[in-house]
Amino acid sequence: MTAKGFCLTSAVWMMVATLAGFIAAIELVAPDLTGNIAWLLFSRLRPMHVNLVLFGFVTPGLLGSSFYLVPRLLRTELYSERLGVFTVVLWNIALVALVVSLAAGFTQGREYAEMIWPIDVGIVIAFCLIFLNLMMTVKNRQEKILYVSVWYVLAGILLTTCTYCLGNVIWQPDSGALVGIPDAILLWFYGHNVFGLLLTPLAAAVVYYIIPQVCRTPLYSHTLSLLGFWALIVIYTHIGTHHLLQVPVPTWLKVVAIVDSIAMVIPVMAFLINIWYTARGKLGLISEDIGGKFVFTGTIMYFIVSIRGSMMALPDVQRVTHFSHWVVGHAHVGVLGFAGMIALGGMYFTLPRITGKPLFSPFLANFQYWMVLIGVVGFTIVLTISGLIQGNAWLNGETVYRVLPEIHIYNIVRASLGLLIFLSALSGFYNIFRSLFSTAGETS
Repeated sequence: MTAKGFCLTSAVWMMVATLAGFIAAIELVAPDLTGNIAWLLFSRLRPMHVNLVLFGFVTPGLLGSSFYLVPRLLRTELYSERLGVFTVVLWNIALVALVVSLAAGFTQGREYAEMIWPIDVGIVIAFCLIFLNLMMTVKNRQEKILYVSVWYVLAGILLTTCTYCLGNVIWQPDSGALVGIPDAILLWFYGHNVFGLLLTPLAAAVVYYIIPQVCRTPLYSHTLSLLGFWALIVIYTHIGTHHLLQVPVPTWLKVVAIVDSIAMVIPVMAFLINIWYTARGKLGLISEDIGGKFVFTGTIMYFIVSIRGSMMALPDVQRVTHFSHWVVGHAHVGVLGFAGMIALGGMYFTLPRITGKPLFSPFLANFQYWMVLIGVVGFTIVLTISGLIQGNAWLNGETVYRVLPEIHIYNIVRASLGLLIFLSALSGFYNIFRSLFSTAGETS
């Protein structure tokens, strides 16, 4: 029930998140379209879109797969399905509160930490209950060996609970922030670790479970998997300050961030070499399995977003790319292309196994795959071009109003691609809902 609940949560909130993003993208083309409707302003839709994608779509999707794979790898039952279902309910209450509060203008005004204090408390409690449930499952296990997916899931939940409290300055309910430069440093320690210590470990856990299953072959190297795990934990935690190279933070901290951003090639390639060697000669099997296809494509997106991230940490590159649409494109590749596609693949792989019946519609699943892939590739190309136009123009001293007409067509294309993603979310919700609650799947 817990896995089913998180899968349905992901499907529902993906629709809401992509709709908010689509409307926000339209407003970049026609800013006056929504008039004076306060809750439809870009300044409120944007944080709503970002937080719902992170905590409404991707994280629950990965948790749904995690609650399926962890008990099976440990050869035991989940410690408490009742606790798991309670966590799903609490998570959805927090998401509803997120939408209502941000739409009403209640915000802490910090990137990825916009949610007000009571919602922060609810999310931290949910993470603690998830960790308790999974840790007790580990305690009761029948399997002595802890496969690397279990390592990643437990580490992701535990470390995110800690970094979420730090990044949201949860001990200061009135402001949710420190003062001055220390707040910026702490914020981006948290902001980058949302990706590095939550989405990345959970996504890696799903990949390490599904790819060997789909390919019907053992993992290429367990040693390499643990090297990638520890390298990720050690290296990723230090790179958030590369968002602050143009800010008066200590130089040594900038140097550490730049060096570790380049060093991210170690955990990334350890992971990718392991997975791609496992899949070597098995791409036919992957293409026949819709879950495997989503997941494997997500690993390719991981390679792309990691290369872009390391490049963006170089000061000479950042002078052009920072504060531009390049960064927005980078975020879309990482969250939707990497973690999002793996979350969707994990759900499509998991659903038939937890329901005991075929996926309702393989056609709709493939439709969603192509809509998301076209959307992500399109976002990457369009926002990279637009970002380079912005960055070079501003580097040369041009004013904003001179640049806006040059990127107008790219904003139109961006909104059009957003429509594809929203349609894919609708089809995905229908498919997942029917897979959970219909009596039989389609024969086609």
